[in-house]
This record gives sequence, C-alpha cells and structure tokens, in this order.
Amino acid sequence: MIPDFARTRLLVVGDPMLDIYVESEVRRISPEAPVPVAEVRARRSVPGGAANVARNLVSLGCRAALLGVCGVDAAASTLRERLREGAIEATLIPSSRRPTTGKTRIVTRGQQLFRLDEEARLPLDPQEYAGLKAALPEALDGCDAVILSDYGKGVLLRRPDGSCLAGDVIAACAERGIPVLADPKLDDWSRYAGAECVTPNSAEFAAVSGCADESREDMEKAARALCRRIAVPRLLLTRGPRGMALFEEAREPVFIKAEARQVVDVSGAGDTVIAVLAACRACGLSYAEAARCANAAAGMVVCKAGTSPVSRAEFLYAVRRDGGSTPKIMDLPRLREVVDFWKQQGQRVVFTNGCFDILHKGHIMLLHEAAAQGDRLVVAINADASVRRLKGETRPVQDEQSRALLIAALQDVDAVIIFEEDTPLRLIEALLPDVLVKGSDYTVETVVGADVVQAHGGRVHLARLQDGYSTTGICRRISADGGPAR
Repeated sequence: MIPDFARTRLLVVGDPMLDIYVESEVRRISPEAPVPVAEVRARRSVPGGAANVARNLVSLGCRAALLGVCGVDAAASTLRERLREGAIEATLIPSSRRPTTGKTRIVTRGQQLFRLDEEARLPLDPQEYAGLKAALPEALDGCDAVILSDYGKGVLLRRPDGSCLAGDVIAACAERGIPVLADPKLDDWSRYAGAECVTPNSAEFAAVSGCADESREDMEKAARALCRRIAVPRLLLTRGPRGMALFEEAREPVFIKAEARQVVDVSGAGDTVIAVLAACRACGLSYAEAARCANAAAGMVVCKAGTSPVSRAEFLYAVRRDGGSTPKIMDLPRLREVVDFWKQQGQRVVFTNGCFDILHKGHIMLLHEAAAQGDRLVVAINADASVRRLKGETRPVQDEQSRALLIAALQDVDAVIIFEEDTPLRLIEALLPDVLVKGSDYTVETVVGADVVQAHGGRVHLARLQDGYSTTGICRRISADGGPAR
C-alpha cells in the first residue's frame, strides 16, 4: 500500500532549531594559532530539530503544524521565515531567557571542520508552559497523529513541580483518539507513558535499557521490559547500518535490514524516520509496514549532505525499490515520479522501446549500448495486442508480463513499462527523456518521438545492430527444425 499523505495533518511538538551551514574554503593555517583559516563562501539556514521533522512531513505531502519555543533574537526571525517558506503552521512561544537553539556548521569541500551550538537546556517556565498548553487544543484540531520530537532542550522536559508538556499532549490526544509517537532523549522516558511508540537509536536504547545492540534475544527481552516500565506498547529501534527492529506487545519482533548505500551525512535521519513512521500510521498502515517505509526513507536521506528532508518522489522511489518482487516494472504515474526523482538528482534518463519477444544477443547488446548513453535506462515494451498488430497473429511468443519480467531482470535496465499503443509517443511526451535510443536500421528522422526529445534539449542515439539476431529468425529456425512454430 502506497500511503496518500495529502489527506493527513500531523502536529509536531518539541524543540525546534535553526541549522546554519557556512560553506568555506581552507587555503592556509592561521599565523595566530595552528588552526585552519576558513574563508567564507556562502551561508544558508534550514529548520532543524523538531522543525526538521515538520519539514519532512511537508516534503512528503502532509500538512504539518509545529508547537515549540524560540528565543527573542535574529535566529528566531530567520527560523519563523524558513517555516513560513516551508508551509509549516508554526506556533513558537517566544522566551527571553533562552536563545533560539542553533547549530552552525563550518563546512569545507563537503566536510565539517567544526560545529558551534547555541542553546539553553531549561525546563519550561510557568509563562512558556502556559502559552504552549493554551495553544495545544487548536493545534490538535484536525490532526491524524502527533509527534513528540524531544531533543532535551526544554519543551518536553519534566518541570520542577513534576508537570510535563509531553504528558499533557498524550492525555489530550487520548481524549481525541489521536496516536502519539515519541523520538526520545535523555533517560527519563516515563514522560512518554501512553504514547503508541518510541523510536530510540542504539545509543539511546543502550543508555536507558542497559542492553547493547548485539544479541537479538537480549534486545527483545530488554525492549519488552522497557516498554512495560514506561507504559508504551511498542518500540522501534533504529540501528544505523544494521537497519531497524520493531518490538510490539503480543507480536514477534520484526527485524528490517538496511539497504546498502554510500552514507554521506546522518544528520536528520532520525527526524525522517519518525516523520515517515507517523505519516504512514496516519494513513492507516500497520507499524510493521510503516517501519519498512521509514527504513527505506532513511536510506535515502543519509545519502544527502546536511539536514535534508526526504521528498515524496524520493520516498516513493525508495519504497518501491525496497518492496515487491518486480519493483522495476511500473505504470506511467509511478514511472513519472521516479523519472522526476532521477532528474532532480542530476541523472540523465535514457529511453528505448521494442517488443523484446524472445530475448537474444541483439537485444542484450542494444540495451547495453543504450544504458551507456546516460545514468538510468527506461525500457518500454509493446503490450500483447500491440505486438499482434505489428507482427501478426502468431506473435508474441511470450506474453507481456513474461517479457517485462525478463527485461527487468537485466542489470542495465532501471525501469520497465508496458504500453498498449503501436508507438511509444505518449510515453516519450510524458517522460521527456534526455536520450532516445533506437537501432541503426532507423534514421533520426524516422524515430518516433525524436522531435519531442530534441525540442527539450535531448538527443537521439542510433545503436549498432547485431547481424543475424532476431526473434523472427529464431522462430523460423525452430519451425525448420520441426519444433512448434507460432
């Protein structure tokens, strides 16, 4: 099931931050001390912490609201502006006794030199607490799920009198039947009692449970004991390169493997996990299904530098790669989303088409040459009815699903689509590939869709053909040898 996020609204309650990135160039060592001199080239700022969770939700297509505190400073103004730009409904209670939580990263050539943090880890004072409680009922209107994004900066900390906004949120949600999921911090997880799920990483889990992330049996025992102790029915343990583990009451644990990827930056990966998990639950998926979706999305976001949310296109691409026996075989709406995602990543999309009835050396060599023209290869296959119109009633030898499955199994091929028409013009107009490939028995002028591709800055490539290889020839030889001819 692919969730329809556009129908959902989620509230994030927690510690918003402003993440600042200073791009720099290092050419020399300071004469004042043995430290590099970073010459500033560019600055940018993005919502971080709980605000990044909300940013992930909006990027997926959800409507998102944010409830938290900020300082009375320039960083607060910038954070509010970034939230408005991101279409996030933010209620931030201003506080004169704390700065807006910020992380400034000095980066050179993609590597962090160091990070400057500005923060005050203070429980809410009476005025801040009252302001957030007063804003809570309206913020919960129309909500399908609530996320407690706890970074330990103050919004969800227990106050000196024992009161806690986390408990207030959970109680209010219980009255309305709204599920609450918590991304925990520090060691007092009793604050999350009554939530549906907590999502610690391995270090957080070990610190609170006393169990290292090693033996599955020990993890399960520790997780179940912890859930009983804090009165939460399930725990999703995020294990970095080892994937995830879901522990639920009265159910067998679910261990989910991480997909092997080149990790660039793990910043914000936990925000993506709980955003996707909660959004999928809001759409009606089971926790096991939602956890698999969150795992696939986290695998995408760690490939990106800096605090970056996962987009809907990236999410759909990751989920469809992660599940299903033939994820390469797509319908047009799905393929358009995937192709859009590839293009967003700066990848060149190559398109070719054919009947591919009996797969032979000529097909393999054509597809290999086509794949070399770009980064991603889309192969369009004529449906059975289309093949009959083009080749006659005795064809195809293999049905369209069999042909699609064989093409999808080839390493050079990234996506397969079946089309009903006699030409792939409709697909080419919808996908606008960067390169259109046909065999050298065509000319550029006779290739269907060449004008469309060229008008959008693409090109046509005519691949060399292998003499003596064709499905028609194979069928004739089978017939001549006394085998069945169709």
